[in-house]
Amino acid sequence: METRASFIATMRETQHLSPEKGQSPANGNREQFDSDEGSSIEDTDFNWDEFLEETGASAAPHTSFKHVEISLQSSFQPGMKLEVANKSNPDTYWVATIITTCGQLLLLRYCGYGDDRRADFWCDVMTADLHPVGWCTQNNKVLMPPDAIKEKYMDWTEFLIHDLTGARTAPANLLEGPLRGKNPVDLITVDSLIELQDSQNPFQYWIVSVVENVGGRLRLRYVGLEETESYDQWLFYLDCRLRPVGWCQENKYRMDPPADIYSLKTISEWKCALEKSLNDAANFPLPMEVFKDHADLRSHFFTVGMKLEAVNIREPFHICPASVTKVFNNHYLQVTIDDLRPEPSKISMLCHADSLGILPVQWCLKNGVNLTPPKGYSGQDFDWADYQKQCGAEAAPHLCFRNTSFSRGFTKNMKLEAVNPRNPAEICVASITSVKGRLMWLHLEGLQMPSPEYIVDVESMDIFPVGWCEANAYNLTPPHKAVLRRKRRIAVVQPEKQLPSTVPVEKIPHDLCPVPQPDTTGTSNGRYCCPQLYINHRCFSGPYLNKGRIAELPQSVGPGKCVLVLKEVLSMVINAAYKPGSVLRELQLVEDPQWNFQEETLKAKYRGKTYRATVKIVRTSDQVADFCRRVCAKLECCPNLFSPVLVAEVCPENCSIHTKTKYTYYYGKRKRIIKPPIGENNNMKSGHVKPARRRKRRKSIFVQKKRRSTAVDLNAAGSAEESEDDEPDVIEDETGSEETSSELRDDQTDTSSAEVPSTRPRRAVTLRSSTESDRPPPMERARRSRRPQPHSYSEAEKCTQVKEEIKQEEEEKLILDSNPLEWTVTDVVRFIKLTDCAPLAKIFQEQDIDGQALLLLTLPTVQECMELKLGPAIKLCHQIERVKVAFYAQYAN
Repeated sequence: METRASFIATMRETQHLSPEKGQSPANGNREQFDSDEGSSIEDTDFNWDEFLEETGASAAPHTSFKHVEISLQSSFQPGMKLEVANKSNPDTYWVATIITTCGQLLLLRYCGYGDDRRADFWCDVMTADLHPVGWCTQNNKVLMPPDAIKEKYMDWTEFLIHDLTGARTAPANLLEGPLRGKNPVDLITVDSLIELQDSQNPFQYWIVSVVENVGGRLRLRYVGLEETESYDQWLFYLDCRLRPVGWCQENKYRMDPPADIYSLKTISEWKCALEKSLNDAANFPLPMEVFKDHADLRSHFFTVGMKLEAVNIREPFHICPASVTKVFNNHYLQVTIDDLRPEPSKISMLCHADSLGILPVQWCLKNGVNLTPPKGYSGQDFDWADYQKQCGAEAAPHLCFRNTSFSRGFTKNMKLEAVNPRNPAEICVASITSVKGRLMWLHLEGLQMPSPEYIVDVESMDIFPVGWCEANAYNLTPPHKAVLRRKRRIAVVQPEKQLPSTVPVEKIPHDLCPVPQPDTTGTSNGRYCCPQLYINHRCFSGPYLNKGRIAELPQSVGPGKCVLVLKEVLSMVINAAYKPGSVLRELQLVEDPQWNFQEETLKAKYRGKTYRATVKIVRTSDQVADFCRRVCAKLECCPNLFSPVLVAEVCPENCSIHTKTKYTYYYGKRKRIIKPPIGENNNMKSGHVKPARRRKRRKSIFVQKKRRSTAVDLNAAGSAEESEDDEPDVIEDETGSEETSSELRDDQTDTSSAEVPSTRPRRAVTLRSSTESDRPPPMERARRSRRPQPHSYSEAEKCTQVKEEIKQEEEEKLILDSNPLEWTVTDVVRFIKLTDCAPLAKIFQEQDIDGQALLLLTLPTVQECMELKLGPAIKLCHQIERVKVAFYAQYAN
């Protein structure tokens, strides 16, 4: 199986480098992809790898598609016999048995070795000297056993007669001539003739011609209707309705065209078409190896009148009650969807014991699936017991059905390729929305008209693994927001040590922002490849962005697809903002009518709320530099803060002369605070804020997780009611002096680190001091010490006294309920939350620190591993020391 999966991957790579196959207008709505004016091949091509990466989904495993696995198998079967040249004496031959196959490779064992595998050998069908059994006799070649076993038997002739009796020889046409080494799918060529069973009558057949073979999926046309494609059928070559020409006559069945096309021609015209096709089939017969994998039908146990549940063949979005209306023989029956109206519309299906889409009564109820009542059903809620009494019918027993719980490894949210039931020529990107037993619900992407999720069996031959269309040079209908196909170049965050060093920094021109020309070798869409973008954290960060957080960003992003690289950079910028929502709003305004842009949705998280906005991002490399400058200008930061230019020590814009303090002085006067932030009314006098209070307010704003994309608001209380609409009015407050913004993070930043910033809240250590002014300290202290005492907010002195008493009691006495050496991570987190270091508990959770690790922590370790400032680190170590003291007192002895 692994070999076959790799084979598909190889085919995909081969097709990736090969020219596009000629398009056929009958292949569904392929024309729609070329109809958009001004679009190029890059706009319509689709890449599965990028789509899976962007959606975070996984592909359904190749082994889940049984029919595709079979189609990749060799025409040679284990156990077949053939004659092969002796290795020691190439002029002589001996009979060998096929042990296993892998593509066009065969593992052989000379007859006479029995179960001894030591002499097994591989050979290539296309190059080895292989022949069918009997070839040596016909061509006067010597048949001689290998030297190693020559003495094993006295009479080798008698041995061969016994060994070959009942054995199957490898077909001569697969060992010689134009069909040599081909698998069953390759044997089916255009104009091959096959007999097709009628969709309603199992005893009626008509000959069809193969118009197209797409990896075993055949586009078939009835003989006699060569001039029209309106009645073409799409079936996989393993479908039991397909038989070799002559099968109908052999079984004494009728050879007539289907009823829906019978009137299109005269009887004589049909007769002439049939005679011609029979002659052509006799002259160019389809090798029987094509049908070697067709499963034999087993006998069914259905009787007329039995009730069951069935997927509606005309509307495969519903499961409906159905009845067995006819039994043809022990292999075939007719199932009809129930319709109780006076003039019912008859929807019937020709079925057999292993037909897909037929289910036992109550299957929907047991699997939590909606059962669509019959049309004309008068009751409110459908109930099988009442319905059976009303109809006087019995339910088909479970033994009539195949295994109804076999899912073949499909799970929800997997991606695959599936045939559009309303247009069988079209194959779409599909997502599994639900799996119930052996049924799946698929959502098809990229359809012109919205369609409900349709139901398909896990063993349907209308579903295919990811990459199947590309491997077989067939168009795949992509999602509406198509992802380009290219040589895969994902935006990669690169550490500082990997920066290009071929060009000295001092030689890079600073008067312009040149865009490095991307290497387009081997790719047809180099103009869509973004150069490497540098985050120059030494540049002026402006009023919106926190300089400390900018310093923590990777030094470069890319190269890669323009939209992907720029989207990653903009997401980083949003996460580095004081108020991400404000930056998101500004980015919405960045646009230019001359740009070749693509709209992307960006997210910002702030104070427990998530904001989304659509931002225009350029798609071509020649516009990247201008786009970066426009964004920087909008955010009022240095034009080189992020750009294709690497800034060394001194920025060419001389942005070091700017500070946020100066910005606030010059611009803040023109943008005074119009209304106070909620909860600070008492601190406002004539539009001026008290300095001490304002400093604390700013610090609380900065208490966020390092990466806002996964931020959890640790200070939601008291601030959740502040809406995004309030932000413009407090712009001065959020852009405070540089000392109060970046100093909280600067000493924690290690710009040489090559790791992507983690989601751990580094600055959560400032939470306690910054939030004490927002909540009653005595109440918080009482809650943490688990000793709540009644108090009044107006009695400040009493509260202070209570706080000091509780703190003193905690300091003097710590009694442990259990041995710290046995503490789990949860126990450690629970303890930390009861101390004044509660905001740091999440770090212990993320770093899996249990009791034994806790007792090993020291001040240098805490500072280095948790990246804490000295003050919070000392407080934390003090609590750890208390645990150590209590441990020695209670458990050390």
